[in-house]
Amino acid sequence: MTPFKVQVPQDAIDDLKARLDRVRWPDREIVGDKSQGVQLGTARRLIDHWQHRHDWRRFEERINRYPQFHMEIDGLEIHFLHVRSPHAGALPVILTHGWPGSVIEFLDVIGPLTDPVAHGGNAADAFDVVIPSIPGYGFSQRPTDAEWNAERTARAWGALMQRLGCEHWVAQGGDWGSLITHRLAQLRPDGLAAAHVNLPLVMPTVDPTDPTQEERRALASMAKFQSDGGAYANLQGTRPQTLGYGLADSPVAQAAWMFEKIDAWSGNDGSDEPALGFDTILDDISLYWFTNTGTSSARYYWEVFRTGFGGYSAGRIDLPMGATIFPGEFYRAPRVWAEQNWANLFYWNEADRGGHFAAWEQPKIFVEEVRSAFRQFR
Repeated sequence: MTPFKVQVPQDAIDDLKARLDRVRWPDREIVGDKSQGVQLGTARRLIDHWQHRHDWRRFEERINRYPQFHMEIDGLEIHFLHVRSPHAGALPVILTHGWPGSVIEFLDVIGPLTDPVAHGGNAADAFDVVIPSIPGYGFSQRPTDAEWNAERTARAWGALMQRLGCEHWVAQGGDWGSLITHRLAQLRPDGLAAAHVNLPLVMPTVDPTDPTQEERRALASMAKFQSDGGAYANLQGTRPQTLGYGLADSPVAQAAWMFEKIDAWSGNDGSDEPALGFDTILDDISLYWFTNTGTSSARYYWEVFRTGFGGYSAGRIDLPMGATIFPGEFYRAPRVWAEQNWANLFYWNEADRGGHFAAWEQPKIFVEEVRSAFRQFR
């Protein structure tokens, strides 16, 4: 286990600024809404903010406050944050991000989870927090061979927790982190007691002949995603290398490709201003840019899709599973579908606000959900 700090060379930052100086813009969209993608006016404001106001060094200082490490697992250097609680008996939890997110999603929840007393909570709810970067994302090494899919990542997470000395632990995730957490629950590595997700990947085991309103809503959201919002996944899942030339060479291409989904999935109410704000979004985009992981992160879709994962159903799970449904999530599975797939559903709640990036958007709600879900497993 090797200590790690984020330290981007100044010449890499200068190169980014120089590339942003030379951007060639496309024509303006020919519609008055976002139906053709990121609007030109929004893209110009995003890039102007990146070039003139965003401060990467400020972000480095922020993330470097937390202990970070590299550990070789299954031939790959895995980056992770490991923040221990000051309270005795803290429950270890591994938190897993997705795309186009990163470990950045969880920075605002580290303090309340590890030191609840300092944030108005109870010491009995304390966690030791482990936050790894998915292989090929951010500061984890980029795979050079195939098969780094969700199941292999889950096996690596199990090895990571074992090497950290965690004998009794829990797991949480959203987006790809949700699929990885589902796979962890199916693999049941030593010490894993329960899991919680904010994107339950469940489908009815039998087609509902008379679907409820909730089931109709879920089916409609799947159809909308496949027809209108899923082109990015199809491209990353089939031709990530071709896409990668633009992502690796053009920071504007990288920024627009990621911004569209961050903006759409983070509870934006139609405003021109992103719900998460330009600065925090650009922290995330910059992380991908400086590590050149646009292509390798896209390739994760290819890895997962070629193993037959359908996108909505991860299969049966016997380990205790819990979930929180956030209203802005693009796919909200009904509880009855989870009951059909999860033999031990121990927690289910619907939050009153928040979207796809639960911890990033609504850290207070996320923290309370994690505390409530895992309280019985201490």
